[in-house]
Amino acid sequence: MTEDQLIDLYRTVRRIRRVEEVTAEIYPSDKIKSPVHLAIGQEHVAAAVCAALAEGDIVGGSYRSHAVYLAKGGDLAAMMAEMYGKDAGCCRGKGGSMHIGSAAVGMVGSSAVVATQIPVLAGWALALKRRAPGRLAAAFFGDGATEEGCFYETLNFAALHRLPLLLVCENNGYAIHEPLTRRRAIDDLGTVAESLGVPAHRVADGDVFSLARVAAAAVARIRAGGGPEFIEARVYRWREHVGPNEDFEQGYRSREEAAPWMETDQLVRLAERVDPGRRAVIDAEIEAEIAAAVAFAEAAPVPPVGELRSDVYA
Repeated sequence: MTEDQLIDLYRTVRRIRRVEEVTAEIYPSDKIKSPVHLAIGQEHVAAAVCAALAEGDIVGGSYRSHAVYLAKGGDLAAMMAEMYGKDAGCCRGKGGSMHIGSAAVGMVGSSAVVATQIPVLAGWALALKRRAPGRLAAAFFGDGATEEGCFYETLNFAALHRLPLLLVCENNGYAIHEPLTRRRAIDDLGTVAESLGVPAHRVADGDVFSLARVAAAAVARIRAGGGPEFIEARVYRWREHVGPNEDFEQGYRSREEAAPWMETDQLVRLAERVDPGRRAVIDAEIEAEIAAAVAFAEAAPVPPVGELRSDVYA
């Protein structure tokens, strides 16, 4: 990894982390008009994967997609306005936190229905194969999505047609509150992909540098016509499933379980490799951008009443 790549990766992860932390601070005020699913603790996955993608590639995710949107180049002010339900939002204030998207950066609208983004991104991959060889689609999803039927069906279809599709599972060990050990006989999610001939890669410790290498290599093979690939990144969600707080007192997981993941915070690992002076400049730029985005969202108007019926197709 070059110094420029390291700095870009640090900037992306730091930016996402701070956006999520500020979102958590604002949320109790009720200015944000939709539920929020924060990526704190696992934001480096989107950053590492999107670093390997190009402008013409397509991405999509679930309700926990702030990191994907920002890592792919989404406009922060537009995202903040969207969470505020404002007309200047990336979806005109109609999607909120769970349904962000941006055609300008190649991010299809996020889906709050578990796993449904996977076949949608396969459709994009099919279109790209026919119309734009060399480009690819990447679907981001959690471990719970691998238990939906469309995950297997999409894997099979993608393998059969050798689609340029990258499947990225952010495995944080829980489907809401239910641990993986109570849902699956084995915990290696890549075996399903491998059974269909789809190469599967597992980064068990969530290491950001390993993820970046694995993603870059997988993307290169997909662009060359190698067909779909699957990445399982083990991570850990620091905050509650939905909302701004911690939830260790709820009894389904413990702070002791989280401690090793927090102690190996990938943002800290990245920061340690960046010159302190350069890092201070980047951090200040990020804080200024976030403050401006919040001010923009605060001042932006809500959608006019007439918008209630626009963009409704059925």
